[in-house]
Amino acid sequence: MQHAVGSPLPPPHQPGQGPAAGWSPAAHHPGPRPPGVHQGSVPVPPPPPAPGFTPAPVPPAPQHSPAPAPDTTGHVPLPPGAPVGAPSAPPAAVPDPAGTTLAVLLIGPAGAGKTSVAKFWADHRRVPTAHISLDDVREWVRSGFADPQSGWNDHSEAQYRLARRTCGFAARNFLANGISCILDDAVFPDRPVVGLGGWKRHVGPGLLPVVLLPGLEIVLERNAERSGNRRLTDEEVARIHGRMAGWYGSGLPIIDNSQMDVPQTARVLDDVLARSMASPPSW
Repeated sequence: MQHAVGSPLPPPHQPGQGPAAGWSPAAHHPGPRPPGVHQGSVPVPPPPPAPGFTPAPVPPAPQHSPAPAPDTTGHVPLPPGAPVGAPSAPPAAVPDPAGTTLAVLLIGPAGAGKTSVAKFWADHRRVPTAHISLDDVREWVRSGFADPQSGWNDHSEAQYRLARRTCGFAARNFLANGISCILDDAVFPDRPVVGLGGWKRHVGPGLLPVVLLPGLEIVLERNAERSGNRRLTDEEVARIHGRMAGWYGSGLPIIDNSQMDVPQTARVLDDVLARSMASPPSW
């Protein structure tokens, strides 16, 4: 029986192994070997191209742009800040402001106790809570600060708008990470530039505004205890207090804390917020 002429086939692979050890095509073609060439596989150079043949160009490897880096701090990804929506309580449930993530805006004239109440309220909640004071943010500007004692002008209005936008940005980021916020500001009912519209735009419709409005004698006494940029003239305090009276009849909740200390005012604030959560004010 005749066999086909050609190179012998390699022995079959053993299960789980490569080609049989010691086998090479050269072993089946006896003949003289050049000096220095050992038995085994010898690399063979490719044949030269035929005359007139032009090899096809090799397309370049596709380039992939690196994926954009996520918005992170260290190794902890931060959710994007967005306007906070209106809080909604479950049906037939009593809202619990002390254990709910909220955004609160405490409004009032100079000397109303906004900052003291806001800090106490934030310190005594069961959930993480931040206090953001617009006056503190305004005073981040050192050189060129628009001192409120100099009156209201284009310069002070520009810095106020900038501070309010900065507070709103901070509040959205806190809220996006599960941290409640209470902001305080002297918002006027008769001046849209420093009105609620800007806060609603920068924080969101879920912001709950509450007005602190003690009597004029109380705010004058508290203002007299202040120093530096925070202290205003009695005439300015009286003028601001009179304009704040425009909040009566606005539909916003108002707390007269003339006869209350800070802890009592904070407890009343919780009661007011519970009602606002059950029936959010229209503003």
